[in-house]
Amino acid sequence: MPEEKMREDKLEIICPAGTPAALRVAVDEGADAVYLGFRDETNARNFPGLNFSRTEFADSLRYAHAQNCKVFVAINTFAEAGRQELWHKAVDDAATLGADAIILADIGLLDYAHRTHPDARLHLSVQASASTPEAIRFYAEQFGVQRVVLPRVLTLQEIAAINRANLNQNVSVETEIFAFGGMCPMAEGRCSLSSYITGKSPNRNGVCSPASHVEYREDASGLATRLGGFTINRFLPHENAGYPTLCKGRFDAEGDISYIFEDPVSLNIIEMLPEIITSGVSALKIEGRQRGKAYVRDVVRSFRQAVDAFYQGKPLPGLDLLKLSEGQQNTEGAYQRKWR
Repeated sequence: MPEEKMREDKLEIICPAGTPAALRVAVDEGADAVYLGFRDETNARNFPGLNFSRTEFADSLRYAHAQNCKVFVAINTFAEAGRQELWHKAVDDAATLGADAIILADIGLLDYAHRTHPDARLHLSVQASASTPEAIRFYAEQFGVQRVVLPRVLTLQEIAAINRANLNQNVSVETEIFAFGGMCPMAEGRCSLSSYITGKSPNRNGVCSPASHVEYREDASGLATRLGGFTINRFLPHENAGYPTLCKGRFDAEGDISYIFEDPVSLNIIEMLPEIITSGVSALKIEGRQRGKAYVRDVVRSFRQAVDAFYQGKPLPGLDLLKLSEGQQNTEGAYQRKWR
């Protein structure tokens, strides 16, 4: 049986592409789909040097389709009042140029896309935080959403229950979950923390903790990481220093110095792959559009090997991705809910 046919019913591997070069690497390493954003505020990774012009998108789409790989466009920030034309144009261009899916969070943009481009395949971004069968059914019935990216706060048992409920209620919606990379929940208010000290937020501007506001200072007590003039964390010489984002800073709360919001650690679910497949999810999403080609190559290659091994009845390969993980640490996150 041809390899393309074998993969039709497999768990899809959805890979990040921050640049055309990263997209080509992801496609070459066996991604089933890549996701990307246009070079403006309409996507939640609006950083200098990242993302795609319309011409680059069209060229990359042809490259991906030539290797049986789909391309999704993330238009997953929330439109600014009075400037919605920028977001409308992004939806129009993604649909007109032939994106395989458009990933949206803003309910107004979902309505616009559904009415204006009724044949376009719509996916619901994690930013919308749809985490119940009722919420998923609403988006499917009102806007024709065909896939929902579930937030990173659900256990695997809760995810399986959502998929069972969708089947029982004849709601034909696929679910996609995060598999590797940063642990940002996105929709729980933490992203807004960035705007308090930098003036920019990923939910509206597509920028979290911009590099222009980041500073590293070394003193007698170790390395201090700062954001917008505020110290976010201090690291001893033996500790691995992370990038300073407010939600992953250490805080003194009643004398207890700890990571109040999130730990600087990366999600990795490879060892849970059999349980995830039986939970009924359709796709695994790898985070990291701001990461380089080497990251994309190694993570996509590892997940391709692991997924293929499962379907071939082989043992999961021993894969070490710690070197690509934040703080050189991995977690299974809420899927197992083992922390605190």
